[in-house]
Formats: sequence, C-alpha cells, structure tokens
Amino acid sequence: MASAPRKLGDKLKAVNYWLTAQVALAALRVLRRLPAARALAFAESTARRLGPWTPRHRVAVDNLRHAYPDKSEAEIQAIAVDMWGNMARLAAEYVFLDSIFDFDPANRGTGHIDVEGEEIFLRIAAEKKPHIIFTGHIGNFELLPIAGASLGLHVTAMFRPPNNPYIAEYILSTRNASMGELLASRKGAAIALSRILERGDNIGVLVDQKFAHGIRGTFFGRECETSPLVPKLARHYGCDVYPARCTRLPGNRFKLQIEEKLELPRGDDGQVDVERMAQMLNDTVERWVREVPGQWMWFHKRWAIAGAKRRRGARPAQ
Repeated sequence: MASAPRKLGDKLKAVNYWLTAQVALAALRVLRRLPAARALAFAESTARRLGPWTPRHRVAVDNLRHAYPDKSEAEIQAIAVDMWGNMARLAAEYVFLDSIFDFDPANRGTGHIDVEGEEIFLRIAAEKKPHIIFTGHIGNFELLPIAGASLGLHVTAMFRPPNNPYIAEYILSTRNASMGELLASRKGAAIALSRILERGDNIGVLVDQKFAHGIRGTFFGRECETSPLVPKLARHYGCDVYPARCTRLPGNRFKLQIEEKLELPRGDDGQVDVERMAQMLNDTVERWVREVPGQWMWFHKRWAIAGAKRRRGARPAQ
C-alpha cells in the first residue's frame, strides 16, 4: 500500500514537469519569432522583474552576502538582479546560437565574438594527445565548445541535464545541432570520460557545482565540497588542463578566453595532488566570478555540506 502514494506522487511530478516544459518551450517559440536583439532584451527585462520574487533569489542573496560581506544591501541586490538577467539571456540564446556565434578569424572584431587565446585553441587541436578544458557557469558557457569546434578542436562536453526531462530533451537536441558530442552527468559518466581520454580525445567539464561528499575546500572563503573528477583524471592520464570562460560584453557581444595550461600541484611522488588541484579549480573560478559577479549562478547551493553518511552515486546538487 505504501507504493500507491509514491506512484501518485511520481505521476503528479511528471504532469508538473510536462506543464512547466510546455510553458517554457512556448515562451521560447515566441522569442524565436522576434529579432535576436529584441528577444534577448525582452527575456532579460522580464527576468529582472520576476527573478527577485522566486525562492531561489533568497538563496542567491544569502550567498552574495557571505561572499561580499563589505558590500551594501543595494549592491548585493543589484548583483542578484544582474544574475537573473544573465540567466534569462542564457536560456533565450539557445534559440539563436547559430546566429550569435559568428566568429570569423579573418575578420576579428566584426561580429558578436571576441576570442582571446586563439593560438592556444589551435595548439591544443594540433597536439596528438588528450586534454581537459574546464569552465564555470559564467556568461554563456555554451559558446565555448562551439568556439573550439570552429577552430578545429574537438571536445566532448559533459553537462548536467535539468531535472525536467522534457526541457532536458529540448536542450540536448538544440546543443547537439551546433556543438558536437555531449555527455550527460549521470552514473557511468566518469568511465565514459576515461574512455574518451584513453583514445586521445579532449573533454570539457564544468567544475563549479556542489558535489555531495566531494573534496572539502573553500570558495569565496567558505567551506564547500568539490568534485574530485577532473583532478583524478588529470593524475591518471597525465593530461594538460586548461581554464576557459565566456563572459558577456555590451551590445550582445561575448569574450571567449582560454588561458595557458595550469601548473598542477604535485606530491613528493610526482603525482598530481588531487585535493590541492581541486582547490586550484575553485580559486580559478572564484577569480573569474569576482571580475563579473552578475554573470555567475549565485542561486546554486554551492556551499551546502552533505551529511556524514556517504550516499552511493553522489552527484552535483542544484
């Protein structure tokens, strides 16, 4: 008898997911009928008004207060509202990915995209060995794999699909149309990434989510848990690890930057020190976020610490 309420709850959740997806996808279809600049501006202005009324706004503001104890309440609220604007643009830009990414190496500065570190992209593409490229939820991080592909760099990007399966299906189909291979962050993903590196290909990974029962470290001076995946893969396969990010510029433009490879911390045995490298990833993302705080997802429960009991299949939390 106990399973009947559970089944009813699952059905109600499925209905809620479907209804939510229909509303979201209908909104995107409406945006598709508008010119890109007008659609993105409308999405941003709407989110700036509605975002502060959502429960996640309280999470974002609390995180910001801890991260920036010297900022005034007005400054904290302004960053949070900027975040909602960034999030709305990110969602709406799925509709316009093909027109937004217009980088032309022969005519730099004429389109929406500035690329800094183009020579690094080209060098990695030419090397016959695996690489790890990491980023964070900053600006429009979706453009990074497209940039790599346009410069001949093949990357399999791991992503965490939304809990809503209908929205996840839409996002996956949209992303596949323009940016090559994707790997969902599910059970078995680590094995799949290992196989990609073993055959000499490259992977891209987001590293700024909470990972239950992960490596303890700090982010903005607060204790957090970080996935050990990238450090462990770097240690096992001896991969070079490159930081990359995409930030917004005025006028619907973007700056894509790839930095030189990290000098990875190593122990006395010469092997990569997993814990110190995990902290290095945190420090890198924090440096980026401090430059453009309104372009990061502050509503993530990044600093929640999991209980003492280890669960199987721990995964990033939203």
